Amino acid sequence: MRQANEHAIMELIHKYFPLLTPEQIEKFSLLQDLYLEWNSQINVISRKDMEHFYEHHVLHSLGIARVQQFLPGSQVMDVGTGGGFPGIPLAILFPETEFLLVDSIGKKIKVVNEVAKAADITNVKAIQSRAEDVKQKFDFVVSRAVTTLPEFVNWIENNIKKDSRHSLKNGILYLKGGDLEAELAPFRNKCHIYNLNSYFSEAFFETKKVVHLGL
Repeated sequence: MRQANEHAIMELIHKYFPLLTPEQIEKFSLLQDLYLEWNSQINVISRKDMEHFYEHHVLHSLGIARVQQFLPGSQVMDVGTGGGFPGIPLAILFPETEFLLVDSIGKKIKVVNEVAKAADITNVKAIQSRAEDVKQKFDFVVSRAVTTLPEFVNWIENNIKKDSRHSLKNGILYLKGGDLEAELAPFRNKCHIYNLNSYFSEAFFETKKVVHLGL
């Protein structure tokens, strides 16, 4: 099972991220079994979605990496992380970036901490908190569509470092789907939409997007 699982990872993730180290491949390969085990106790992923785990959760999270590569020493907060997405896959891909994963639901944070510990993902810290209560500053805040973007901006606008050193301006990298015109209207001149079907060929990504909003 493990060999077949690793082969599936290589086929899907390695297809788009060919420079993964053996250590990264091993960590990615551990994730599905870990989430299957924890999901049976604490439901953080739709059970019917587990069969598409690597495509719908891991690769989707890594869509952010196709838009912005995080530099060593950078700091990223994942708000409303749920079971650890997009933060856990991004932390594996960028081992020299510090990730703070935040969720208001304690049992979800328990899963994140246990998965990170079991897969030896040492650049992740997970806390139970509301985003508004976090005082630390970050290069980027990432999330998988936990609320509308205007509300999200209100939560985290004070958490963005002023000095940008990446190709994109410091701010939000938001995984969204569907028609975003009305939601993004207040930020029309500040945001850019990246269609994930430009990077990934799977049908799942046809309507999926990464929104970058510089703050």
